[in-house]
Amino acid sequence: MKLTILGGGGFRVPLVYGALLGDRAEGRVTDVVLHDLDAGRLSAVARVLAEQAADVPGAPAVTATTDLDEALRGADFVFSAIRVGGLEGRAADERVALDQGVLGQETVGAGGIAYGLRTVPVAVDIARRVARLAPDAWVINFTNPAGLVTEAMSRYLGNRVIGICDSPVGLGRRIARVLGVANPREAWIDYVGLNHLGWVRGLRVAGRDELPRLLADPDLLGSFEEGKLFGTEWLRSLGAIPNEYLHYYYFNREAVRAYQDAEKTRGAFLRDQQAGFYEAMQRPDAEALKTWESTRAEREATYMSESRAAAGAGERDADDLSGGYEKVALALMRAIARDERTTLILNVRNQGTLSVLDTDAVIEVPCLVDANGAHPVAVDPLPDHATGLVCAVKAVEREVLVASESGSRTAAVKAFALHPLVDSVNVARRLVEGYTAAHPGLAYLK
Repeated sequence: MKLTILGGGGFRVPLVYGALLGDRAEGRVTDVVLHDLDAGRLSAVARVLAEQAADVPGAPAVTATTDLDEALRGADFVFSAIRVGGLEGRAADERVALDQGVLGQETVGAGGIAYGLRTVPVAVDIARRVARLAPDAWVINFTNPAGLVTEAMSRYLGNRVIGICDSPVGLGRRIARVLGVANPREAWIDYVGLNHLGWVRGLRVAGRDELPRLLADPDLLGSFEEGKLFGTEWLRSLGAIPNEYLHYYYFNREAVRAYQDAEKTRGAFLRDQQAGFYEAMQRPDAEALKTWESTRAEREATYMSESRAAAGAGERDADDLSGGYEKVALALMRAIARDERTTLILNVRNQGTLSVLDTDAVIEVPCLVDANGAHPVAVDPLPDHATGLVCAVKAVEREVLVASESGSRTAAVKAFALHPLVDSVNVARRLVEGYTAAHPGLAYLK
């Protein structure tokens, strides 16, 4: 089976390959094609993968190419993890937003809109090529903003594109661990929302919802990441555990101030850190895997550091530094390729699951997965406060899609102005001016 990884020179690709190395079952991935526009980054990542596979019999063969069409032909699965504009673009997204006093995080608020406006045209081109060159392939999208990009691609690929994210998986794992669930895989996580905008409303083990027990115990509730980040009082008032990215909504002023006070924004930190990694990999004698592992450890330990600083949450727990999206991707591929039914939280088309959104809106919910793809399960309606946020952010995403398709600057301004974290139409106009000046790729907006 052939897996094509778009963004194959990306820093986290070894996580995906490491998961593949542990899969010994029949029907596993035997060929991996890395595609990237940067040949130097491809070479660096290929070296890490070669060291990972050194002592693994029958490891998937790896090839690398800068030719997108060549990479797609014959693919059974396409894993998309591209970053249009690179980390320099992410740093610019943060800087332009902060200059206007609003959040610049890469998937939430102004930064997420700017990233979407840059990324959607490229993702649509990829979707069209997949439909033409590999019509039977399944696309697994990890490109951010994941829900928005998955919805854009679904207009050309239908249900054969599925978005993944490690945030709901990590959240469910943390809740299960705190509750003492012996096998988290046996727990049913009632999670509903959009990508980076969802809530755990229940965690059922053997038919019993264990979440009320967690919410009733302040000490237990305050002992893990979300309890520290949001505070136990707020979680108990919600009656649910929000995705950590909701900190940017519930504590927006504090988050913006923390970003402004930081020595470097997250994007600038990663840009400089990863530049050091790729520069080190230019040396023929560099220990590729060791260099990558040490760089990754620092990256994961500083994840959402600004929000944790604003909340006084302290250091991230060691148990939360293990990633997870690569495991979701592997489980998804296994279920489809081998018709092994499983349940995963994924980004898929709504298909009537949430009545407040239309059929084609991509949402993030538990899905039953089999050879025919991912099927969202029925869920209870969201409470009014959550419904309001979900509908508002989905409306923003739709304006981004309109702007990307039509090149309408007016639609782009509307997308920024409608977002709950952008507090003025005039600010929205200045954001569009700032982003078009910073990103040549947004010259299409007229």
